[in-house]
Amino acid sequence: MNKDDIISSGLLELYACGLTSPEEARQVENWIKQYPEIKQELDAIEVSLETYAQANAVEPSTSVKDKIFSEITNDKQKGNNNNVPVTNFTPTEIKIYRIPTLFKLVAAAMFILLIGSVVLNYSYYNKYQNANDQYLSAANDLQAAQEKIKENQQANLAMKTDINVMTDKNSLPVVLKGTPAVPDAQAKIFWMKNTGEVYVDPSNLPAVPDSMQYQLWAIIDGKPVDAGMISTQKGIYHIQKMKSFGRADAFAITLEKAGGSPTPKGTMYVIAKI
Repeated sequence: MNKDDIISSGLLELYACGLTSPEEARQVENWIKQYPEIKQELDAIEVSLETYAQANAVEPSTSVKDKIFSEITNDKQKGNNNNVPVTNFTPTEIKIYRIPTLFKLVAAAMFILLIGSVVLNYSYYNKYQNANDQYLSAANDLQAAQEKIKENQQANLAMKTDINVMTDKNSLPVVLKGTPAVPDAQAKIFWMKNTGEVYVDPSNLPAVPDSMQYQLWAIIDGKPVDAGMISTQKGIYHIQKMKSFGRADAFAITLEKAGGSPTPKGTMYVIAKI
């Protein structure tokens, strides 16, 4: 809760009037220690309440003061306070204030309205906080749902691409089998006879560390030619488009450092002749 929310919550007015619960009072006192602005606002509220009370005080008439001191004199003469020293007062030395009944009723009504307003503001503030929390939760859920939908759309698009490549009438599938160094490895390429485009399906290749990457080679006239790097991000492999070749004698895949190499340097995993 920021300083503006604290000031507008109504808790400071309740605290100044002594109407907060012990837990709320401790919370306000912690805010006072934490934020100098909150202390200044509370001081201003207390000064306003005191100023309001003093500004509406009413001085009684002289007759009322005379009556009061007459009663004090009579009590003294009757000996009701023989053992209690009585100080002589001069009526002009003391000002006694009396609050008329009408003003008491008006002040009480205003005080009730003030407290009611504070309580209402506090109630609305709590409702606002709850609604805001629910909104943020719903927004997070919506964002998560949108991200999931996006992932599904990307997966569906990749699957559609895979199907199109495999079912194309010009597609020539070639299975690349494991070498003696890695006999269980296997991959497949799809060579489009009409365009020379090459696609690779590395789904049956072993997972590799982040620092390594598979690289496809086209063997032309006995020499390996770079055919592109194979993406194995997060271990999810899809059919990927590689470089195009009008002709090739064979295709092979080696394991190289991430980013590839101009010539094969790593272990050859699979190979197949065309």
